[in-house]
This record gives sequence, C-alpha cells and structure tokens, in this order.
Amino acid sequence: MTFLMRRNRGQGVRTLRDEMDRLFDDFFSAVPDRNDNNGIWSPNVDIREDENNFTIVAELPGMAKEDIDLEVEQNTLAIKGERKFERKDEGENYHFVERSYGSFYRSFRLPKNVDGEAISAEYKDGLLTVILPKQAEVKPKKVEIKM
Repeated sequence: MTFLMRRNRGQGVRTLRDEMDRLFDDFFSAVPDRNDNNGIWSPNVDIREDENNFTIVAELPGMAKEDIDLEVEQNTLAIKGERKFERKDEGENYHFVERSYGSFYRSFRLPKNVDGEAISAEYKDGLLTVILPKQAEVKPKKVEIKM
C-alpha cells in the first residue's frame, strides 16, 4: 500500500505572515462599532507604518469633507459620517445599485506611542489620509552613583 503525504512548501511563509497579522491586529485592535443598525457600511481602510508615523487611508469617494467626522478619545481614533443617496430626477428607475450609502463608523485603538496632540488629516480625491505621528522614544537615563 502506498501512503501519500501532502507537502506544504509555503507553510513557513504563511506562519510568518500569520504572526505578522496577529502582531498588527494587536497593535491596531478594532473597537466594536457603537452603532448597530442596518444602515451602516464600512469604508475600506489601509494602515501603514514608517519610522516616524502610522498612516490610515480610508476610501470615502463621493463624500464632502463636511460629512466626515474624525475624533480621538481615550486612545481611540474614530472615523464616522454619512454618504447620502441622491436622486436627481424623480423619474429615474434604478436597475442596479451597488455603491454603499448610509452611515459609517470605523474605530481603531491607537498604540501607546502615538502623539495624540499632533494627529493631522487631509481629504483629497475621495481618500481620507490620517497621519498619526509617533512620540519620541524615551530612552533610559543612566544615573551616576556618587560616593
């Protein structure tokens, strides 16, 4: 009898990726949504990090800057707003509506090393970009013992 064993060549890479995903999830663990109704949609978000900042980019096409609200409270960044469905002509008959409309709410727990006072945001071409600067790292100070 022949016994076949399946080899998984990418298992080491997948394990590393799973660990990186877990580490990233711990860093930016999502906070449960406060609103729990059916009118909620969730914009896509990218989060990246470099030496000096974390950057969150949210896709919010077709929205006015005034319809987006950004708040930081108790180490949590909240992005919320509403995209309204606008009918221009009452005689229009929609056969297919795929875009999302209604209220949205996304929140992210911030790492401890984010400088909450220096957060900035820009909305351009349907993308909300939030810059979260890192605080300067406090290094331990060597204390001299005198005799």
